[in-house]
Amino acid sequence: MNKLTKLVVATAVSLAFAGQAHANRDTVQVAGSSTVLPFSSIAAEEFGNNFAQFRTPVVGSGGSGGGLRQFCQGVGINTIDIANSSRAIRPAEVDTCKANGVNQIIEVKIGYDGIVFASRIDAGDFKLKPEHVFLAQAAQVPQNGQMVANPYTNWNQIDKSLPNQSILLAIPGSNHGTREVYEENVILRGCKTFAEVKALPSGEQNNFCLAMRTDGRVVEIAGDYTETLARLQAQKDAVGVFGLSFYESNRDRIKVATVSGVVPTIDNIIAGKYPVSRPLFFYVKGEHIGVIPGLQQFAEYFVSEAASGFGSPLEAAGLIPLDDKERAEILANIRAKKTL
Repeated sequence: MNKLTKLVVATAVSLAFAGQAHANRDTVQVAGSSTVLPFSSIAAEEFGNNFAQFRTPVVGSGGSGGGLRQFCQGVGINTIDIANSSRAIRPAEVDTCKANGVNQIIEVKIGYDGIVFASRIDAGDFKLKPEHVFLAQAAQVPQNGQMVANPYTNWNQIDKSLPNQSILLAIPGSNHGTREVYEENVILRGCKTFAEVKALPSGEQNNFCLAMRTDGRVVEIAGDYTETLARLQAQKDAVGVFGLSFYESNRDRIKVATVSGVVPTIDNIIAGKYPVSRPLFFYVKGEHIGVIPGLQQFAEYFVSEAASGFGSPLEAAGLIPLDDKERAEILANIRAKKTL
């Protein structure tokens, strides 16, 4: 197929899609990260209130990986317009998108969040280090120069400063962007402090560090943070992994641990002191801009000072805003349809 033929076919597909979309869908469709979900829902509601000419976007969950899978299924009215993600899109996901005709992927950073370890108000107080969490979760742990099956059943067996409380970790499932940040910034960092791990071939270290015990003391939560919260409510000893914003809206029910001596607060994350923080994103399907009414306008509004800057509804909900320079750059990228 020569270039002219490809152009004609692509144009025909775009025109057909445009006709279908205007006839059948006039609402922006969003899915993905449970961390970004509350921010996206608030932005959608505010957008609907401020832009009467457009319908309020419909926002769903499904985890970062699930949202990006939907996003990359193709172009057309039966595919979503925006994928929310608490991690950057992976090269393999970009390849899948492009293989399915999604070539215009616009990355939009909306702000920052921290990952926290939280327990019930009436449970013990935790002062965690990454190595503590690794030792609680691991299938095998280093002891006296050898790797042995994890013997720890209580936190104070790992470190006497920790509560005398049974180990029960509720961590995000592999479909969540939070899981990747949790593994990189906590588990791998903690694991690789041990001399026995450093002595392993570099190609084996990650596999060893990420192998989890299977005795029921680590529970993977496939749903959103409300499911993790339910686990804490049902089991007093449970320690769950949450986004800071979720904790902020549930302070009456849960309390957070310090990590490496630092309390997870917005100020500490902005200052770079808290070790488990990450940027939050959404991805816009460029092929749908100008076809799905309000898509570009919603993307720009989401990143605007009014919606997500300091003093905004999203900051009140727990989002850590972008600085002015980064916000201006991201808005310019949306307007220019700058793609990955």
